[in-house]
Amino acid sequence: MEDEELAESLFVAQQPGNIRIISNGVGSNDTSASASGVTVVLLLSAFVTACSAFTGGFVVGYSAPAESGILADLGLSTAEYSVFGSTMTIGGMIGAVISGKLADIIGRKNTMWILDIFYIMGWLAIYFAKGAWLLDLGRLSLGFGFGLTCFVAPTYLSEITPKILRGGFTSVTMAMIPFSLTVAYLIGSVVNWRALALIGAIPCLLLLFGLFFIPESPRWLAKIGREMEFEAALQRLRGKNVNTSEEAADIKDYTENIQQISEDKILHLFQQKYAYQLIVGIGLMVLQQFGGLYGFAFYMDEIFELAGVPSIIGFIVVSIPEIPAIALGSILIEKFGRRTLLMISATGECLGCVLTGLSFLLQVFKASYSLGVGAIPWIIISEIFPINVKGSAGSICNLVNWFCSLLVSYTFNFLVEWSSAGTFFLYASMSGLGVLFTAKLVPETRWRTLEEIQASLITHS
Repeated sequence: MEDEELAESLFVAQQPGNIRIISNGVGSNDTSASASGVTVVLLLSAFVTACSAFTGGFVVGYSAPAESGILADLGLSTAEYSVFGSTMTIGGMIGAVISGKLADIIGRKNTMWILDIFYIMGWLAIYFAKGAWLLDLGRLSLGFGFGLTCFVAPTYLSEITPKILRGGFTSVTMAMIPFSLTVAYLIGSVVNWRALALIGAIPCLLLLFGLFFIPESPRWLAKIGREMEFEAALQRLRGKNVNTSEEAADIKDYTENIQQISEDKILHLFQQKYAYQLIVGIGLMVLQQFGGLYGFAFYMDEIFELAGVPSIIGFIVVSIPEIPAIALGSILIEKFGRRTLLMISATGECLGCVLTGLSFLLQVFKASYSLGVGAIPWIIISEIFPINVKGSAGSICNLVNWFCSLLVSYTFNFLVEWSSAGTFFLYASMSGLGVLFTAKLVPETRWRTLEEIQASLITHS
């Protein structure tokens, strides 16, 4: 009963009309003058985070163009190469399991240091591989880094970005995953597999360098009680001449109060007050993967072959709509909201799968995925869970995502053997369910602070 009363008080306290306001010319109900501020530090932080997401997508896209070269140079069997491909998913699932707790214990920025080390070790292991064991070890290391990235990248960005910029910044960053997947295909069609591994390490080096200059998440610092560092980090992100006292006070008050409800433990997630967020989070992860992206990603060569299209031409055609789709998504996400754009994107995915089933026209699917489904589920998950359970919740959702990707990639060939057209009609039906799920259950979170979103959802159940 006390928890419910505290949650209710948090909900009331975090309503826009009850938060202290400083007029800033942006509009009413903004909590500080920093509500729309874009600073060099914020842009650098977003760029560094985008490097981690870009590397993750490159990891996924690496195996398809590298396959023929690796088989020829190292003399691997098809079964051995299949093991190489699957080790990424194993590494990703391990990374997903520990991602939330690790980010809670050592911080978001330090977790990015760790994932980058695993990225670099993975690419180097593949580059120097003379046999299957080092190749597999490198792929496992890359998967582990990507598993950490899937949680910490959207979480870090959501915690450092002003509310009216949060959707756009996080959308562009997470859209780097499907975009770099296509980039890997294109580059891999003109360079050998060792050179492709070195190219994959370039964003890792940018990430490594950039981490020296970006701040830790202010909300994480507030959570662990490092008050002076919290205020300094927030000031750096918002600009030295911006008054951050109101925003800082709101974050500290909410963080202190929410931690009185429960600690961050897996079992605490299965209380009624978190049921709604958990259903939304897990549901979005399932629907994102069952739309069939990893089936497309891992077997695109085979899909083009079935369609009678040369691979290089197919890769180029697929990649053309992605850049405008990413740019459009980052603009529209704050104009129309997460729910609307997610429904549009899922509808486009559904249409793309139907067309693929009829004629293997992949460009509709990939553009639709980049528009919203690729990024928005991660954005929403980073927004809806209170900081006291965010680590555990993030790990569960991340693990579900990786497990579903394993199911999709494993079953794809079997489904295509059953019916190539039917496979994509099946994916289309899942995308259609995604539209209904979003319309009925997914909350709209745009233009609200994380504290407002989370406080309102605690009382939803």
